[in-house]
Amino acid sequence: MSDRSATHPPELDWPFFDNSHRDFKVRLDAWCNASLAHPHATSHHDESRDAVDAECIRLVRLLGSGGWLQHAVSGTAYGAASDVIDTRQLCLLRETLAFHNGLSDFAFAMQGLGTGAISLMGTADQKQRYLPRVAAGQALSAFALSEPEAGSDVAAMQCSATTTADGYVLNGRKTWISNGGIADFYVVFARTGEAPGARGITAFIVDADTPGLSIEERIDVVAPHPLATLKFDHCKVPAHQRIGEAGQGFKVAMATLDVFRTSVAAAALGFGRRALHESIAWARSRKMFGQNLGDFQITQTKIAQMATMLDAATLLTYRAAWLRDQGGRITREAAMAKMTATENAQQIIDMAVQMHGGMGVKKGVMVESLYREIRALRIYEGATEVQQLIIGKDLLKG
Repeated sequence: MSDRSATHPPELDWPFFDNSHRDFKVRLDAWCNASLAHPHATSHHDESRDAVDAECIRLVRLLGSGGWLQHAVSGTAYGAASDVIDTRQLCLLRETLAFHNGLSDFAFAMQGLGTGAISLMGTADQKQRYLPRVAAGQALSAFALSEPEAGSDVAAMQCSATTTADGYVLNGRKTWISNGGIADFYVVFARTGEAPGARGITAFIVDADTPGLSIEERIDVVAPHPLATLKFDHCKVPAHQRIGEAGQGFKVAMATLDVFRTSVAAAALGFGRRALHESIAWARSRKMFGQNLGDFQITQTKIAQMATMLDAATLLTYRAAWLRDQGGRITREAAMAKMTATENAQQIIDMAVQMHGGMGVKKGVMVESLYREIRALRIYEGATEVQQLIIGKDLLKG
């Protein structure tokens, strides 16, 4: 076990980590402190759509030049840090970036999620054409699975891909697509009809400038991120842009989500940890009735609750990450981590806002920004209710 006097956080002394992860975390924190101190990386930045788009692109370039996006893809031959994604490093990255700046976490996560299918099941040519640019921050990626009538129910997908002599023609819509409107390419899932339901779906790489692909709508949400609805109107995609075998798209999507679902939990940890950090600082400095807010027992009990909920979620998150890095199946553990971390972080941040009083809902105050950032994590990549179904079904299988 490492020295508790070291500069890494005490939770990194847990047995899920080795010294490489501890050193990684120290280097990452130092980089974040130096690089994310840019005025646009605070909760005070311009939240107009154009400004958010520009900032997201800037952060991707910054993360690429810093070498961090190498951990979002796999294959050293394609610019990655290793041949297999280190799930614990991935989670440490998302937790730390979320702690410092929510949009930087979003920028990093979409580079990984958008190329996960290529990393896992792409051809050598596909990997060579896309992964090095993503790892360097020179190209933005996106993952296009959800549709207006098919969110949690992937089997209800209607976007179609019709076979032609030289490839496929896509027709339909995708919505709630992160990086929609600014991505250089999209990994798109469409129905090819080899079998009913989820078994007749195929994955494709569609470049943003492909004729027939357009941005139908830009979507504004409570925490400003680039989101859009995509429209495919007789969009021709060459056969060499298909990922994996025809009809195997659902497996491709689930394999990708299995890698990155645990990292959503880690992002929630980062937001929750920042809320606890802000609450402790506020409790120590806020004067009330002749003493500090932190001198009141009710404040101490709230901080205790926050810290305990955070530790519980952290244990589940890094258990799942560790298990995956050992080659284990983590469907149940990832669902538990995602559900607990996002739900706990929501409660922690709500307590932080309450503790800040009126300042907690003032635009530009960190806990107000966190309150908006955390809400979507309980929905995307499988809502809490979906995670509960995954856990229950897995347990009942025996």
